[in-house]
Amino acid sequence: MAEEQRTLNHEKWMSGALDLAASALSRGNFPVGCVLVSGDMLVGSGVRSHTRPGDMNELDHAEVSALRDWIDRGRPLEHGDDTDITAYCNLEPCLMCLGALILNGIKRIVYAYEDVMGGATGLNFSRPLTGAAGTVGGLFDIKNENIYAESRIEILGGIKRRESLALFKRFFSDPAQSYWRDSLLYKYTLEIRK
Repeated sequence: MAEEQRTLNHEKWMSGALDLAASALSRGNFPVGCVLVSGDMLVGSGVRSHTRPGDMNELDHAEVSALRDWIDRGRPLEHGDDTDITAYCNLEPCLMCLGALILNGIKRIVYAYEDVMGGATGLNFSRPLTGAAGTVGGLFDIKNENIYAESRIEILGGIKRRESLALFKRFFSDPAQSYWRDSLLYKYTLEIRK
């Protein structure tokens, strides 16, 4: 019974993210919406913006907008338990958004549609990151104290996937849209039959 109720809650809040995504689509933007929920209370929301020709950037993602809204609303204490917030996104978060959610203490992320091109939820952050500047400790490692074990991020995908897919099919099928035209996500989305 508890699991069934949890699934219903996930679907309820994902519907909110999908409504926001549909709103972004109606304004000609990439259809991504995100809601932040604490308990049974909406504490932040945002949509993807700046994806129209002549007005494009890769900073104004729905998750970042939702985090800004959460902060503007008086994060954290005025709006519920700051340690139990779930992010509902109708598209799998990219690396930038996943990092922003994690660094702001969001430990539960639910998404609808997989981003085969830029989705980051499958990355393993428990291992050290390496780059041109050398090795950087794991995202959750502080002075060899691995707090990753206590900071597990719960990620659940596929909630209302079909509804989200329909929005992306509409976006990518519109000849007026050029955002991510001919990308892997564009091709993958338009090839899906379900």
